[in-house]
Amino acid sequence: MTEPRWLDAFQQRDWRAYVEGSVRLTDLLDRDLKAKHGLTMAEYEILVRLSEAPDRRLRMAELAEVASQSRSRLSHTVSRLECKGLVARGTCGADKRGVNAELTEDGFAFLSKAAVDHVATVREFFVDVIDPADLAAIGRAFTAIAEQVAKAR
Repeated sequence: MTEPRWLDAFQQRDWRAYVEGSVRLTDLLDRDLKAKHGLTMAEYEILVRLSEAPDRRLRMAELAEVASQSRSRLSHTVSRLECKGLVARGTCGADKRGVNAELTEDGFAFLSKAAVDHVATVREFFVDVIDPADLAAIGRAFTAIAEQVAKAR
């Protein structure tokens, strides 16, 4: 049995700073979206992903993947967005078994307003407090992390 590779003091400090900072930031972003727009971060992410998709439409399976949600969780979240009139579901053209989620016109208008506030909060509490070189390093680091996690699936 191999000895665990414990974190040294610097690695442990940085790991804990990441955990605390990411939890606090995510909580702040979620509270801000709920207070200003009645949206959760998960709902906002779905609206953003649909807004960026061709024809503002994605298959539910693909949307679950890009929004980092299980299919079951995504289905519940899309149902809430449907009740608000922001998203509509429909069958996939050639594949009648598949289901698409589509951002409605009301959903796009709603997202356009929410995005202004969300980006301002992201800037205030993330982008503008980090040195540009450190921000680029964070981008590279989390790209590598996302790729490593994707390999582990």
